Amino acid sequence: MKVLYFDLDSLRADHLGCYGYHRNTSPCIDRMAAQGVRFTGCHVSDAPCLPSRTALFSGRVGIHSGVVNHGGLAAEMLPEGPARDFVSAHGRNNWMSCLRRAGLRTATVSSFGERHSAWHWYAGFNEIMNCGGGGLENADPVEPLALDWIARQSEEADNWFLHVNLWDPHTPYNTPEEFGEPFADTPLPAWYTEEVLARHRSGYGPHSAREVVGFDSEWPFDRPYPRQPAEIKTMADARKMFDGYDTGVLYADRTVGRILDAVEKRGWLDDTWVIISSDHGENLGEFNIYGDHQTADTITSRVPLIIRPPKGVKQPAGRIDDSLIYQGDMATTLIELAGGKVPDNWDFRSFREKFEAAQPAALRNDLVLSQMAWSCQRSVRWGDWLCIRSYHDGFHGFPPVMLYHVKDDPHFQHDLASDRPELCHEAMARLDRWMAEMMATATHSEDPMRTVLHEGGPLHTRGQLPAYLQRLRATGRSAGAEALAHAHPKEAGEA
Repeated sequence: MKVLYFDLDSLRADHLGCYGYHRNTSPCIDRMAAQGVRFTGCHVSDAPCLPSRTALFSGRVGIHSGVVNHGGLAAEMLPEGPARDFVSAHGRNNWMSCLRRAGLRTATVSSFGERHSAWHWYAGFNEIMNCGGGGLENADPVEPLALDWIARQSEEADNWFLHVNLWDPHTPYNTPEEFGEPFADTPLPAWYTEEVLARHRSGYGPHSAREVVGFDSEWPFDRPYPRQPAEIKTMADARKMFDGYDTGVLYADRTVGRILDAVEKRGWLDDTWVIISSDHGENLGEFNIYGDHQTADTITSRVPLIIRPPKGVKQPAGRIDDSLIYQGDMATTLIELAGGKVPDNWDFRSFREKFEAAQPAALRNDLVLSQMAWSCQRSVRWGDWLCIRSYHDGFHGFPPVMLYHVKDDPHFQHDLASDRPELCHEAMARLDRWMAEMMATATHSEDPMRTVLHEGGPLHTRGQLPAYLQRLRATGRSAGAEALAHAHPKEAGEA
């Protein structure tokens, strides 16, 4: 079994042509979708980067693994304590170790583990290739490492898993200038209007229209990033933002095509499982968040998932599966497809039998999505609905409960919580049930979300509020400053 897994950081599904985007951002990815299965309801259980990949590669959602934040105690996997054997449970049960026991040689081309000090993430890989860019690199130094690995494999190499991690869509947008402006003549998404921008300009929050790069409009990097504005003042700035992101997607897509070509030249493409996904999406104005991933919504949490099987696997070309699934369900399915055994402590479910029968996965009636690095939120996704519960608003002024119809309002312009309280009650009941079930099967007594809140909130907001309140007052947004100071008196230093 040969598996080529493309992991494109911050790739939102609805900015790919095969998911209906009006711009031609993804011709190579679209080709794989046309030959395989495209999942429209795939979500990561925990966002953003570190919690997401920890969940996928450990098989454990954040409330069980302990990894829900980007710093503090909840950025490390929970210790196993006295029951820890010579080899830890994570060492035995991680995704790559399961594939190795099934006979696959595992390799990664990624700087992710170093970027987040996520040393647990390396578990189970036979080979680790890190270009050393710390996640600020584009595809240029990653591509040759992947191509070299493919070239080095012997003709008899029948069982391998290659993980290729491309960062191009991730902020800051850094596609080389010589790549040009491929989307200069194509319109912005129709939902983004002058009225939306005006509303965002009067709003607030990290990475909002007037603070695109964080909590102010000054770049925190030594080098400029001309494709990404530091502030959205005009529709021209908004175009620059959208174009910068979409150009990064196209640049990554080009490398995807070149790596696929290299596999094809070895004569292996027809025998290789090609999987394309991401660790999370990227808000481009949704919730007044630009170029970041701070919420438990379906822009940040929904990810593309394309599985193009070998030619020997009978699947209708271009099949679409609308089932609500976790990304980890794909990992579980792949273990079984490789002939391996899924560990008993995994939280995800296999859809192997339904995949082989070309049927919808249909594993769940709802999903619970989590975000703890920029805000503290858990949301419930079911039917056509998304209900978000905010425990810490990430300094965006979110109300405790928000409700959206994700099909009619995919960019979250109309909060229906006050109009449909019965649906909010239903969602909270689902969330309470999920939390009780998760804690009943946990190895620890404390919900890691509580750990984050006790430590002072999400990592990226800690210590930021006093200076941000000053900025809001100095830029004519005193009402926002007062609202945040009232909601967070301790963090504001005004308690």
